[in-house]
Amino acid sequence: MAIDIRRRQFISALGGATLAWPLAARAQQPAMPLIGFLGLDSAAQMTPYTAWFVRGLNEAGFAEGRNVMIEYRWAEGDYDRLPALALEVVRDHAAVIFASGGTPPLRAAMAATSAIPIIFSLAGDPVKQGIVSSMNRPGGNVTGVTFTTAPLGTKRLELVRELVPKARLIALLVNPNSGGAEAEERQLESMASAIAAQILVLNASKVTDIDMAFANLAQQRADVLLIPPDALMTERREQLVALAAHYSVPTIYFEREFVVAGGLMSYGTPLRDSYHQAGIYAGRILGGTRAADLPIVQATKFELVLNLKTAKILGLTVPQILLVAADEVIE
Repeated sequence: MAIDIRRRQFISALGGATLAWPLAARAQQPAMPLIGFLGLDSAAQMTPYTAWFVRGLNEAGFAEGRNVMIEYRWAEGDYDRLPALALEVVRDHAAVIFASGGTPPLRAAMAATSAIPIIFSLAGDPVKQGIVSSMNRPGGNVTGVTFTTAPLGTKRLELVRELVPKARLIALLVNPNSGGAEAEERQLESMASAIAAQILVLNASKVTDIDMAFANLAQQRADVLLIPPDALMTERREQLVALAAHYSVPTIYFEREFVVAGGLMSYGTPLRDSYHQAGIYAGRILGGTRAADLPIVQATKFELVLNLKTAKILGLTVPQILLVAADEVIE
């Protein structure tokens, strides 16, 4: 009888140990690495781009929920929220941070950590902006994708003047907080003087500035409007397209999504490509590559998109030269 009791105690203890072993093993397994996605815009506006970031991550061998997690932090266009959101990402022990939306979220992430690798998608020259020391070997904990803005501003002006050849007052809507705003203005002012035109600079650093900028544009009777790359402009895509239609001002944007939403035309680097590359870089860093050893990728692809329906509403005839040059024509 005593032997039988001891046998039952031994089997019970063995069963308890068997049950406890998987729990202990699971506790010892490392958690999946976390990517902190710090965005200036909103989730809804950035859906087309986040999908490309995830695609790049997948191509690098990482799938969300399987071997990596992504935590999104959206500032909803409010610059003041960025420092706190960046600190949240750091406190979440992110393995990599992707700063989406230009210079402000990148600066917030850099202020929050000098240890966690940071990837950016940025307009302008990151060396001149003091973000990295070199394009080929950025050093530190920051790398990413950059696309040129200033030379494209003059190209946008050339393209919109194909539609409005007599344009003399050229409005430029910029966010003064954007890293490439000043360079864009200088390039356009130089070109405008060569064609006997004037540049009307309209500043919008927050949402409430946009309506006022368009009212000023109407009061000054600008002939055309140029909108260069900026996260605030991306966030207010529908508002900008609606205001351009309301004031009947021919407008050229920097991204096809504006034209899909009803805008007249766009010319620029596809933002989806930079997010795709950022996803690839995030995967490479998770795989063990140091951010300091990943060269800054410079975008080389540009696309022209036209909306013929909007052109017709504005009473504009699209010349054959633009139709042939367009990468995409929306009818």
